Amino acid sequence: MAKENYNKYKNSTVSWLGKIPDHWEIRRIKYVFQELDQRSETGKEDLLSVSQYTGITKKSDKVAEGENISNAKTLEGYKIVEKGNLVINIMLAWNGSLGISKYNGIVSPAYCVYKNLIGDERYFGYLFKTKNAKQEFKKQSTGIIDSRLRMYTDSFFNIKTVLPPKQEQTTIANFLDYKTEKINRFITKKKQLIELLNEQKAAIINQAVTKGINPNVPMKDSGIEWLGEIPEHWKTTKLIGVSNFVRGNSSFKKDELLSNGNYVALQYGKTYKIDEVDKNFQFYVNDEFYKDSQVVNKGDVIIVSTSETIEDLGHSAFYNRTDIGLLGGEQMLLKPNKKIDGKYLYYSSKVFTKELRKYSTGVKVFRFNINDLKTIYTSIPPIEEQIKISEYIQSELNTVTKTITTIEKEITLVEEYKTALIAEAVTGKIDVRDFKLPTEETPLTMVAEEASNYKKEVN
Repeated sequence: MAKENYNKYKNSTVSWLGKIPDHWEIRRIKYVFQELDQRSETGKEDLLSVSQYTGITKKSDKVAEGENISNAKTLEGYKIVEKGNLVINIMLAWNGSLGISKYNGIVSPAYCVYKNLIGDERYFGYLFKTKNAKQEFKKQSTGIIDSRLRMYTDSFFNIKTVLPPKQEQTTIANFLDYKTEKINRFITKKKQLIELLNEQKAAIINQAVTKGINPNVPMKDSGIEWLGEIPEHWKTTKLIGVSNFVRGNSSFKKDELLSNGNYVALQYGKTYKIDEVDKNFQFYVNDEFYKDSQVVNKGDVIIVSTSETIEDLGHSAFYNRTDIGLLGGEQMLLKPNKKIDGKYLYYSSKVFTKELRKYSTGVKVFRFNINDLKTIYTSIPPIEEQIKISEYIQSELNTVTKTITTIEKEITLVEEYKTALIAEAVTGKIDVRDFKLPTEETPLTMVAEEASNYKKEVN
């Protein structure tokens, strides 16, 4: 990151801005933006959505073909938005649900639309998404709890903002457009790599639990279409023959979970995000839920039986704790018997749950039931071989997981760098007035180097 500073600074007298370059101004937002309230007569314009993560986007880009873009009966009377307008969700301004629109369209009448009067609207798009700006918006919002906060136009207009000269605004915006586009591409590439590595993990599991780990073993037809050929000495059996099925029924809710307690609380909203319930899983309940709950023991396999996405339906997690867990609703439990190793059953579940999804019912919420589970077959090696296969899979996955963890840390570092870069540029902590768009493309690897150098500087 460029660390050149301006020659002279002054106290802005605005707490959320701190010191600013000496020649920059401070003005109330009402002198920088004008509220617009033009309404659609037909409701036929593109419906836009506002997100803290993606800014202003077309709603049509986010819904599947055939789905309704909005639940409203009509979009007549929705507010018209033009390219370059600032749109704010007044209920979520405090978390950054705002942005400068790249599109013409319409938004909910509950949102506020503003036109920039002085300078480059892109500059303010960056400024208003900074952490300090969001904290100021929260301070100026009215309401008792976060979900009820509202920042109305009078409060927004009363806030003092920094105002660099117009040309500097444009240069800062150009600098950040270039930098953030490169950072975002870097992050996208890294996330794509993580997807490929997760596919590799799935392939390792699939190969080991359907073909074994000895490439020279004689094979036979399993008689099960999705299993294909399996080692000649393996057996196929229905899951019901190697495990008991239990339906989750605990009624604890998210706000009833404790940071410590007598029983591990296996709530659906927590388990579908992880592959193993270990000591890092820190959600508990006490005795009041035990009597009417299904007990989970070490070696059991938890399966998500209800999901809003077909990809998460059947997600499984291995219970790797010695203390007792209680199974929440929307999940099922496989309790292995003596014929199958719990860890091997867990790895097998990563394969047979894909087959289980074929039985799913629902449109917006997908689910399957215990009777569906009873139809599923799996392949069973001798118990000693099951254990060896599980150990092999774990070893292979550890290597891939370490690579994924390294990449995730790199993404986190680069995201922190982007946040800091934006904040420092829009508040004048760094001077980018000499920035010119490079004539040659710089390698994406430079992004990670810049982020790493920045971290060393701030530390």
